[in-house]
Amino acid sequence: MKKYAIIVAGGKGTRMKSEVPKQFLRLDGVPIIVHSIRQFLKYDKNLQVIVVLPEAHMNQWEAINFQYFPDSNIEVTSGGITRSASVLSGLGLIREDGLVAVHDAVRPFVSVETIKSSFDSAKKKGSGVAVVELKDSIRELEGDTSIARDRSNYVLVQTPQTFEVNKLKDAYEKAGAGLFTDDASVFEAAGYAVHLIAGTYDNIKITTPEDLK
Repeated sequence: MKKYAIIVAGGKGTRMKSEVPKQFLRLDGVPIIVHSIRQFLKYDKNLQVIVVLPEAHMNQWEAINFQYFPDSNIEVTSGGITRSASVLSGLGLIREDGLVAVHDAVRPFVSVETIKSSFDSAKKKGSGVAVVELKDSIRELEGDTSIARDRSNYVLVQTPQTFEVNKLKDAYEKAGAGLFTDDASVFEAAGYAVHLIAGTYDNIKITTPEDLK
């Protein structure tokens, strides 16, 4: 079964307070996005990687691709204004059925085991979405007040989020490029079941300077 990974790299570095887009910032001398892609290729060297990023960042990506992935057939396409529009653009490059993982470029610490679990779940159940349990107590805001909630009823959603290609395409065709915050929400809105797999706490999304440290 054909496997794909759409790496969404639409960050501008605003919250990072950096002129360099956060996906291109360096960890151990290597761009963050390279770490993320390498994990998927460690899982399956034959997996088809699709990078989605703003048109303005294409030259930076081409230099990175030439340096770090000279022998890999990584496809690239420009993203949209929203995350959903960017994923939809990536899906447009997929011409065969199979399984597709969508992953944030700025989650470089995703484990091969998590990626495998996500694909395994998608193969068996149609979807596999990485989540972790909450550690802190939570409260729901209600105007000027708040109310305590049972944290055991909630999870934090991560990526990868992996799906059957045809089902995810169908979901996005129904949803369009709306203001969904993740692919599981799009999938669910189309009437498909979202199945969860265990993520890891070190699979953080690098968004602020504190995350980078």
